Amino acid sequence: MGRSRRTIPEELLLLALDPATGTTAQPQSLDLGLAGAQLVELALAGRIAPDGDRIAVVMARPTGDPTLDSALELLRRRGSPVRAVHWIGGPRLGLRQIYLAHLERCGMVHAVSGQMCGVLPTTRYQATDTAISRDIRARLDSAIRTGVPPDPRTAALAALAHAVGLGKHLYPGNEGRSSRSRLRDLIRHDPMGGLVAHAVMDVQNGVGAQPRRSSANGTGAAAAGTRATATAPGVPMQPHRGSMARAVAH
Repeated sequence: MGRSRRTIPEELLLLALDPATGTTAQPQSLDLGLAGAQLVELALAGRIAPDGDRIAVVMARPTGDPTLDSALELLRRRGSPVRAVHWIGGPRLGLRQIYLAHLERCGMVHAVSGQMCGVLPTTRYQATDTAISRDIRARLDSAIRTGVPPDPRTAALAALAHAVGLGKHLYPGNEGRSSRSRLRDLIRHDPMGGLVAHAVMDVQNGVGAQPRRSSANGTGAAAAGTRATATAPGVPMQPHRGSMARAVAH
């Protein structure tokens, strides 16, 4: 694959990908989680930093990753720090399809075309190297089992996995209850991961909407909050045309 390290958005998506069905768990909230994962990855790369509950660009130099650099440029254009909940809840849904296409280009997954009910075209995805997914899962399992504080990347991944609801996918049933609880507790081990994970949950709970303020910055925040509420999980995704837009039957 030509890279020794995967990004947190890539790892979050691979965690959510069901090897048996080729679909993703929690598809609606996963878009929000991927937006949050981009923020964590940019922070680890030294491009952004938390400013209270806001995100500030501290270095606008591209990272070399097109998907991350697109997010970085959008943040730079804001001109001032933006609240994490407004950024994550903004009109950037569709990241799941963007990252599935990205993983396919990188050779991490391959697309399998099919039909739903014999009519609607669908695309499912299979990991090309299941060892990668096992390695990601093993890091989470180790952090949960040992109680040893994980590295920042693993802590942020755990926080985001909890925020988008992957706990019940990774550790199902009553027997997985304690593991889900420990997964939730890992949120405290990385400040940036905790910030964006709470923002993801706030958007899902409709907390992003804020009253309109008189300042220009406040007006923008209010508008972003309105979009967050409008695009919160639970709104069914409609089939789209195109090889990637129609992807992921779920």
